[in-house]
This record gives sequence, structure tokens and C-alpha cells, in this order.
Amino acid sequence: MAVAATPAFAQSAGDWTLGVGVHQVDPKSDNGALAGGTLPLSIGSDAKPSVTFEYFVRDNLGIEVLGALPFKHDIAVKGVGKVGETKHLPPTIALQYHFNSAGKVSPLLGAGLNYTTFFSEDTTGALAGTDLKLDDSWGLAAHAGLDFKVSERSAVRVDVRWADIDTKVKVDGASLGTANIDPLVYGMAYVHTF
Repeated sequence: MAVAATPAFAQSAGDWTLGVGVHQVDPKSDNGALAGGTLPLSIGSDAKPSVTFEYFVRDNLGIEVLGALPFKHDIAVKGVGKVGETKHLPPTIALQYHFNSAGKVSPLLGAGLNYTTFFSEDTTGALAGTDLKLDDSWGLAAHAGLDFKVSERSAVRVDVRWADIDTKVKVDGASLGTANIDPLVYGMAYVHTF
């Protein structure tokens, strides 16, 4: 009887989840300065649809992979204006723990690794006609969220992520320095457990 009265885990070993939602990448306010500190950068925000897959290796402990459609960011130099734009994909893998997984509200915390690849760099304004290149980035990532249960096997998740994203900036092959993006990523998703 005691065993029967114990609530079942919402996320048990061997379960996996699929999450579909929207996330906004919001770079930190100080993105560094190029050319020996003479060109302070400002990198814009963007929101795109996102998807997560999580596999539970133990009860409440899962490995999650985050993906999304490419984010697009304006690149500006303070005092000069927009000088370019880029797209990026930031797949992230994290180990995360779900607290109170049998409850109506379940917090989660995670940490992992982010890989960001930049592509489709274009220039405009003061850099029009030059070749802009941003190197790919590896860095740590952190994740915190709340799952609000809507049925036995589904929830609405609100979450925030942080990723260490630094990229070397080159114009016409010459290195100008490093852009420190280090964004917070805010989102909401529908998550279903299989």
C-alpha cells in the first residue's frame, strides 16, 4: 500500500522529452571593443523558434540538447552605427536536474557546453564592401527553468539560459579583436514526455 501511495516520477530513467517553443538571444550590454579599444561594439537581440530533446539517464536527471532556427544579429559600433550583421546557430548540451518532478511546478537547473557557429556575415555602413568573418566559439552554459504541468506527460516551460560566447572578429583577413556576446536566452516552450 505504501508503494502504491508513492507518486510516480514525472521524469523517470529512460524517459525522453521533446520541447518546442521560442527563445530570444539577448547579448550582454558591453560586447567589447575592437581595434585596440577604439571601436566599442553593440550586438542586437533576436528571437527564433527553438527545440529541445532531453533523455533521462536517471530519475530526474537528464541530458538535454537545445537547437533553434538561425538567429540574426545586427552589429554596430557605438558612435558609428550599424556596420554589419551575422547569423548564428548555438547548439547546447547540458546535464540538468529536475526538482519536485511529480509536482504541479517543477524547477530545473542545468550546466553544460555551448558551441556557436557564425555564418552569412554581411557588412554595411562604414564597413560596406569589406569581408567580415566571425570565428566559431566554444564555451560553458547554464540553464534554469520552471515546468508548469498541464497534463500527466506535458508541461509549459519558462526558462533562462546563459552562454559564454566569444568570437574573434576579422575584416579582410585582419584580426580586429574579440566580440564578447555572452547572452542571456529567455524562452517559453511546450514540453512533452515520451
